[in-house]
Parts: sequence; structure tokens; C-alpha cells
Amino acid sequence: MKGPALLCFALLSFGSVTGQVSYTIPEEMAKGSLVGNIAQDLGLQIKRLISGKARIYTRDSDQYVELNRERGVLLVKERIDREALCRRTTPCALHFQIILENPMEFYTVTVQITDINDNAPTFEEADIEFKISESAVIGAKFVLERAVDLDVGTNDLQRYELKPSDNFALKMHNNADGNKNVEMVLQKPLDREKQEQISLVLTAVDGGEPQMSGTMQILITVLDANDNAPVFTQQTYKATVTENSPKGTVVATVTASDADQGSNSKVTYSITNKVDDVRKVFNINKENGQVTLIGNTDFEDLRSFQLSLRASDVGGLTDSCKLIVDVVDLNDNKPEINIMSKSTVISEDAKLHTVVTMINIEDRDTGENGNVQCSVSDSVPFILKSSTNHFYTLVTDSDLDRERASEYNITVTCSDEGVPSLSSSVTLTLQISDVNDNAPVFERSSYEAYTVENNTPGLSIFTVKATDADWNQNARVSYILEDSSVNGVPVSSYVSVSADSGVIHAVRSFDYEQIKDFHFRVKAQDGGSPPLSSNVTVKIMIQDQNDNPPQVLYPVQTGGSLVAEMVPRSADVGYLVTKVVAVDVDSGQNAWLSYKLQKATDRALFEVGLQNGEIRTIRQVTDKDAVKQRLTVIVEDNGQPSRSATVIVNVAVADSFPEVLSEFTEFTHEKEYNDNLTFYLVLALAVVSFLFITCLVVIISVKIYRWRQSRILYHSNLPVIPYYPPRYSDTLGTGTLPHVYNYEVCRTTDSRKSDCKFGRAGSQNVLIMDPSSTGTMQRIQSEKSNLDEPDSPLEVSPSVVQKKKKIKKKKIKLKFKKMLFLSFTIKIKIKII
Repeated sequence: MKGPALLCFALLSFGSVTGQVSYTIPEEMAKGSLVGNIAQDLGLQIKRLISGKARIYTRDSDQYVELNRERGVLLVKERIDREALCRRTTPCALHFQIILENPMEFYTVTVQITDINDNAPTFEEADIEFKISESAVIGAKFVLERAVDLDVGTNDLQRYELKPSDNFALKMHNNADGNKNVEMVLQKPLDREKQEQISLVLTAVDGGEPQMSGTMQILITVLDANDNAPVFTQQTYKATVTENSPKGTVVATVTASDADQGSNSKVTYSITNKVDDVRKVFNINKENGQVTLIGNTDFEDLRSFQLSLRASDVGGLTDSCKLIVDVVDLNDNKPEINIMSKSTVISEDAKLHTVVTMINIEDRDTGENGNVQCSVSDSVPFILKSSTNHFYTLVTDSDLDRERASEYNITVTCSDEGVPSLSSSVTLTLQISDVNDNAPVFERSSYEAYTVENNTPGLSIFTVKATDADWNQNARVSYILEDSSVNGVPVSSYVSVSADSGVIHAVRSFDYEQIKDFHFRVKAQDGGSPPLSSNVTVKIMIQDQNDNPPQVLYPVQTGGSLVAEMVPRSADVGYLVTKVVAVDVDSGQNAWLSYKLQKATDRALFEVGLQNGEIRTIRQVTDKDAVKQRLTVIVEDNGQPSRSATVIVNVAVADSFPEVLSEFTEFTHEKEYNDNLTFYLVLALAVVSFLFITCLVVIISVKIYRWRQSRILYHSNLPVIPYYPPRYSDTLGTGTLPHVYNYEVCRTTDSRKSDCKFGRAGSQNVLIMDPSSTGTMQRIQSEKSNLDEPDSPLEVSPSVVQKKKKIKKKKIKLKFKKMLFLSFTIKIKIKII
């Protein structure tokens, strides 16, 4: 629920601050809850919040409230817990500024957080024990632990209740700080013999709605007589300690006395603070009551401590007092310079007293230690003005000139008045922006560029360049293709210009045969406001490329019918048969054509003119010349690389048309016939080659086999038993021959190296069987003289042997020639195919 909003305005000496507004909201509001309509309350329009980039500035890192610029309202950003934010400080408020730019303004906003009853009173300990003598007099007081309620105001702790109340009653004392001390007072004597243990319940109740409470159990043990309770010399002690004092520093000493004697007079001291951090900072000596420092004290965090002390004797009687410790401030904090909003760039034509930067200065010290004075460095056209307490604005003090100084380093120094003085500084860098007063200038008054036709789309053709004497954005040149047309077509379909680099790209592939040149205008425009521009004329020249082959106009090539030129058999040398006519759409030397005769049925009969393409006879036509003549003419241009076209000219050498007709009706079938003939020739060649290789392998295998068999017999060591066919020879010489002749035949795989040896008559070289042997034959030779007789009647003449050798050689040569002839025949067939 939003509380009432208090709006007040403070008119200051200049326009950077226009007012402040305050809102009141309860704690624990949901995220996104409405705090207030800041635009309406400050009299600002929504578009001003958006254009001024309104934002929240706070010294703290945590932001509990956010600004919605589109709606102009403040919303709860994070959960707000008043107790965590302000503890027991009242009122509790959030202070922040709303910053706007162009021009710079800021507004102070205060959001006061009200308390709700969201915390019940609590005791640090659930139970407490007392040992009380039965001789304790009526009216004896016993200090009880205070309950703590984090809420404030009516939601804070209001009263205590003690039950049962037969022997004791409650008594409360209001302290100057608003806290309540609660004591338990004896109102009826105790009797240990009747009741040794007493159990009580202490209840703390707050005043919130709904009401909340907390309880603590009190256990009392009744002891024998102890007549006097300890008594402090003062009810309130005061002491001071300098912040940042070292640990162990003695802060104060408290004293309590007990009128009893012996052990009943011994007093012990303790600190009874439970909730706050007092026991983490201070410690009391139980024996002598000396309070010392055990933690850090910082004036900026907590300026005063209140210690609740208790003195107890062994009989359980107690007394209490307060020790108030004030922390003395030291100049230990430098001024903090916080940049709330700043401009890094300012135009050189800025007016006097233009706000450049807004600064917040904070020194956590107090008094003179917290008084801060700020100044800026000399020789800069800026001064520092104080707007409100701890807020400064840096404004221009004289005219700015970028040509004289394009950048300023401004040092802001802030010093406090402490002894010794502490200071801090920050350096601000400010750029002086340029005013757009120079138009871009091209390097040339006009441009000409060349490109070859058939280019790739997107090809970079040329670059135009312009410069601007201004700086930064004002000197940033953009290139724009001005609208125009080429042959009725927008120039943007031919070329494009890169806006950043000025590179001219081809949008399409150019064709020299369609367009040879064109021109257009390019505009260079800077980024100033308002922009300045200039333009230049660019002319693009297309260069020819040999991209078109020659086109044959005559003779016309038809797919269905056959056209032939007739040449009479009586034609003389130089007879004009026909003329090949061709053109090339390219230009220059790419269109120069030359004619050549590529193939012809009879190359000795026709020729083609190199330049004019005329086909003429180069000899007298005879009756032996074939009727059908087929000429292939190639037409080439002079480009690099050259391109060509071919044309087939059919010529009929005949004197009458019927003769021509009968010949050329079969011409169309020649191609199919030639294709079939080629196929069969290739097939025949493959079969013959396969048979030849097979025969060759078989012959070589047989030869190798025979040679291996002869080698086995030749090297064998086994005895040889000759076999004599019937009526071949006998030992008595009564056969068909009067004498028996033995001979040796030596053969090799090569018949040309075989040999034959003849021996003498059988009567001189016989086989005799040895009866004593096991069948082994022995050869009995006569003396050497008998073997060498030259006059043997059956000895074969050497001339006969030589003739047999010659006959064998001739047979071998004949076989070799047949093989050569067969391979030669195969080669001829291959060449024919």
C-alpha cells in the first residue's frame, strides 16, 4: 500500500537540479509494486525521460527501486526489509537521484520505509537459571534478560508478563534510549524446605496488529541464606574510545560491592547484551570489572555502544548498570569522488556554462574532517560549481576550439579540512567534437575505367576516393550511386558502389557486342548533420574479348537432307567449286577469319583460299576421281586463344544429275556401314591374337617338356639294356645284314646341334653275357688298333651326314618364316582397322 507522497521543490541558481520528491511505502512490498508516478510528480513528460536516458543513481551498490521510463513510474525492484536496511534507526529512508542527460538534470528522491509487524519479540536464550538464597529479603531485585523485537514504534516490544506470580513480581525501567530493563522483584519470602525449585515463564508482548509474543523459561534454585546483594557504585558509566584503537585497549572499569562476608561477598561481572554485537567488540574481566577492547571500532559504522553489565555474588543476588562508550572520530577517510554522469565528447560550438559532468562528493568523517573543498586544474576552459550539499557540476567557462585543442584532461581534486588533510582526485578526459563545415572532395574531376567483357558479377572495376577535412563522423565519407539510366535501364543494374570504400563493382556480366561504354555519377556524402556532399562523373569502357566462334553462313548445314556441290569432269585447274562464307560478331583481330582444309577425300584435288574461303580445284579432274568427295573446312578467328568452326562440303564429280543422285543416296548409309566394318575388324583381330598367343604358349610348353626329358635321360647312371627288334641283328651274324653296327645318337632341344656317331661292325663290338653275373651286360672291345681301321665296308660317308643336317635346318627356317608371316598379317589388319 502506497503512503502519501510529499512533493517539494527547491529552486537553485542554475538548471541542473530542479526539485525533489518524497514517497512513503511499507516494507516487504512485492517486486514490481508501484512506488510513485515520478513523471507526474516532477512534471516531466514520458518522452523526456526516454530521450534523456533517465536512470537512478545511488551511492549504495544495492538498488531497491527501479525506474520504468516507458511508464514514468518508480517500481519496487528488490525485497525491502526495513530491519536489515536501517536496524533500529527511524525514520528509515532510501535516498537516490534521477539523472537525465541532454541537457543534464538530476532530481533527488526520498522513499521512506515504514515498519510492519513482521517480527515477534525473541529471547536469545530459551531458559535462564537463578540461585537465590532463602534468606533473600522482600524487595530483592533480579535482572532478567531483555527480549528483542526488531520492529520499531508501536510494533516494538510493549510489556512483559510473569506467570505464576506467587513469589515474584515484574518491574520495568525505561531507559533514555527507549529500551526497557526488566527486573524480577521478590515479594514473598522463599522457603527451601517447602519448595527447592521454582519454574516461571516470562512472556514478552509487542503492540503490533496482529499482536506477537515470545517466551523464556526461568528456573530458580532456592539456596541457604545470603543477606546482601552486590551494588554498583554508579548506575550509568560513560567512557570514550578512539576509532581504530588497537585490541586490548582498556575502555573503563566498573565496580560493585557486597556487604556480606566470606564467599558471599565475592562479586563476578558479566555483559548481558544478547542481540547486538557488543560482546564481539568488548570484554569484561569477571574478577575486577575491567572492560577492554577485543574488536574493531569504526566511527562511520557505529558511533556509540551501550553495554548492559551485571554483578552477581555466589548466592545468586545481582545488580545491573549501563556503560555507554562513545567512539571518537578520526580523519581516516578520504573524500570519495563519484561520477554521477559525464560527457566524454562536447561540441566545439557548445554554449557557455554547458554542463559536462555531474559529481557527488562524500566524506564519511564528521565535523571538520568531513568538510570537503574541490577544485579543477588550471589552464582549462572549465570551472566547478557547487549545486547542493556534496554535489558539483563541471561546466564550460569559455569558448572551445577543436583546432586549438582537440582533447582536455581535467583533474578534479577534493580535500577535507582534517589534520592532516586527506585528498583524492580523478582525471576526466573530454574530447572536443568537430563541426561539419567541409564537404568531401574527390581526387579527380572525372574518372575513366576499363573492364573486359564476360566479367564475373561482383568484380571490382575501379575505386573512387574522396577526402573530408573534418574529423571523426563529419569526415566519414559514404559513396552513393546517383540515379540515372543506360539505354533505358537503371544504372544500378549495371554497377554498384560500396558505401564505405568507394569500390565500383559490376552487377552483371558485360557484353561488348551489346554495349561498348556508359557513364554515371557518384556522390560522396559525409556523416555530418546536416550532411555535405559532392559528385563526380565515372565512365566505364568495355573491352572486347574473343568469346564468339565464327558462324558459317554458307553452305548451310542441314541435319536431314544432303547438299552437294557439282563439279564436271571437264573442270580445269582453278575451277571454283563453292565459297565458304562465315562471320564473327567479335571486333578487331578477334573477327579476322582464316580458312583451312582439314580433311578431304582427295587432298590433291581441292584447295581452300586462306582469306576468302573459296574452294577451287588444283588439278584437272579425271575419270578416275571418285564421284563422292567430302571436304571438311575449318574456320578460325585471330583471337587469343582462337576459336573455330567446321563445315562439311560435299562435292559430286559428275556430268549428270542422275549419276549424282544414285551415288549420294547411298552416302547416308556409309557411316553405319563403316561403323559395322570397324566393329568386325576389331573382333577378328582379338580372336586371331588370342589363337596366336595360345599356340605360342603350347609350342613353348612342349619344347620345354622334351628338353627336360632328354636332360633326365642324359644324366641317369642306371645300366642300359638295349632292345633289339626281331630280325635286327644277332650274335652269329645270320640276320639281314652281314655285320652288326652300333651307333650313338646325341640330341638336344635344338635340332641344329644334334649329332650321330657310327661304330664298327658287330663282329668287332659284341655284347657277351657273363653267366656268373646277374644279367649285367659288358661290352668287350677289341684293341684300339682294330677300332681305328679306316676301311670298314659299312661306314657312312660324312657328306651324307652333312646333307641331313642341311635338310633339318631348312625345315626349321621354313617354320620360322611361317610364324613371321602370320604376325605380319596381324599387324596389317590392325593398321587397316
